Amino acid sequence: MKQLKIVMLQDAAYTERIFKPEHLEQMQRHGTLCMNPRKGTPTPEEVAELIEGADIAITSWDCPPFEAAILDGCPGLKLIAHAAGTVKPLMSPDVISRGIRVCSANEALAHGVAETTLGLTIVSLKNIWQLARNTREGEWHKQRELVRELYEVTVGVIGAGLSGKYYIHLLQQFEVQVLVYDPFLSASQIQEMGAVKVELDQLLQLTDVVSIHAPSIPATHHLMNERTLRLMKDDAILINTARGSLIDEEALVVELRKGRLWACLDVTQPEPPELHHPFRTLPNVTLIPHIAGATNNGLHRLGRFIAREVDLFVQGSPLMGEVKLSELHRMA
Repeated sequence: MKQLKIVMLQDAAYTERIFKPEHLEQMQRHGTLCMNPRKGTPTPEEVAELIEGADIAITSWDCPPFEAAILDGCPGLKLIAHAAGTVKPLMSPDVISRGIRVCSANEALAHGVAETTLGLTIVSLKNIWQLARNTREGEWHKQRELVRELYEVTVGVIGAGLSGKYYIHLLQQFEVQVLVYDPFLSASQIQEMGAVKVELDQLLQLTDVVSIHAPSIPATHHLMNERTLRLMKDDAILINTARGSLIDEEALVVELRKGRLWACLDVTQPEPPELHHPFRTLPNVTLIPHIAGATNNGLHRLGRFIAREVDLFVQGSPLMGEVKLSELHRMA
């Protein structure tokens, strides 16, 4: 079998954080593994130099797009394996025209997002955020009546892609009803996940928790807006671990100031919010710094996933994270 040239293009700091030694050793079994020795965002010129003659390119955050000037130096390039989420920043018409396969570690990222969302769901229903403040202030019994369990409630999931699907899977361990809005999936596909397909308005009107997992595309911009936010039940919880662009933040602030919703926001637009943004001071907002996906030790999930993808590619087996480039327009 031909020994492959596998090139890791990302900043050396990302390589250290994402790939454990065993992941690197796993890939080295297939040939020569060349790593970018530099720390800092790689320039197109640096990438073109590193990738020369490569069979497989491994990327992560902040890598430049694969334009013709880069690809001309590696005519035998067969696979781009992205140790991060969306591959959109890497893509160019040249990748598609040359038939280069592309995969990403989006599935590994999605698990962390879904697990974080489940945690936010549980503690928000329990009203932990407010009760913790009350307890520190000596109000031991205050607002205990607002505690709810993840039991006999209805959870709405907007978008049943990788993270939404895994969140639905995790919810199967609880006695709850799950409603899903996803225009790209059929009722039978959603039923197989253990949920019920509904339209967006119905989901918002019926659910106690609304969790957003949709991609950031033109069709989803400000999906949660003045009209749709008003449809949500009083005391409902809105969780966004997707992208800030899906929520009209001014409209959400209006609803939050009424005191009838709670919002858990891992993402905003822009990030971070401005210093004096109401999200920083409203008492019914839980604001966290975009950590729902892979962070610290969770990054090793990405390294393990990509090492497995390289194994599968060499074996001629289907890739778990292959990206259908014809469907990029509806992906995150």
